[in-house]
Amino acid sequence: MKPEMITLKHGDATIKMPASSLAKLALASTFAVVFPPAANVDPVAPAAIPALGGYWPGQGGINGGFVAARGDVPAHYLIFAAKDAGSFEWGPRNTDLTGTSKTDGKLNTKLMCFDEKNYPAANACAEFEADGHNDFYLPAAAELYQGWLNCPEVFAQDCYYWSSSQRSAYGAFGMGFGDGDQDNYVKTSELRVRPVRRFFI
Repeated sequence: MKPEMITLKHGDATIKMPASSLAKLALASTFAVVFPPAANVDPVAPAAIPALGGYWPGQGGINGGFVAARGDVPAHYLIFAAKDAGSFEWGPRNTDLTGTSKTDGKLNTKLMCFDEKNYPAANACAEFEADGHNDFYLPAAAELYQGWLNCPEVFAQDCYYWSSSQRSAYGAFGMGFGDGDQDNYVKTSELRVRPVRRFFI
């Protein structure tokens, strides 16, 4: 059975086509007007990144800034908890915890939490939770320093904070946010603790 044919004329031009093809063309044209093709639609903008020191909704804390990829750690943003976890000792004095890093607080915290000795500052961070996230850790010296560079105002200015970076068997690095002083403190000292986590994008 031959398809029903329709002839369209406009001026000197003539088009002859099956009626079913014309119907499809008419529908496609109508939908193109009502629903523009995806190519003509503006792409959905990514969620706005808060200003440095601003709260990042759903991420458990404050935007501490972008960190470029280093070694096995991909590029990410540091998210500092919106509040301190308290004041704690770093850990036992006269104990050398091998393998700690000046830049990787997550690694340091794992080393401390899986060690048979007690490391109160690291444990407090590992137990911290906010916005449903429980992957916080005690920041390394470099991560605390980034906090001082990017958003020192969100930290207390009249005290020192522990980093997870060991200096020796007797001491570890601490940071003051009033003047950016980073120094060696006895591990049994009680300093402030601010948990941090990574947000990979």
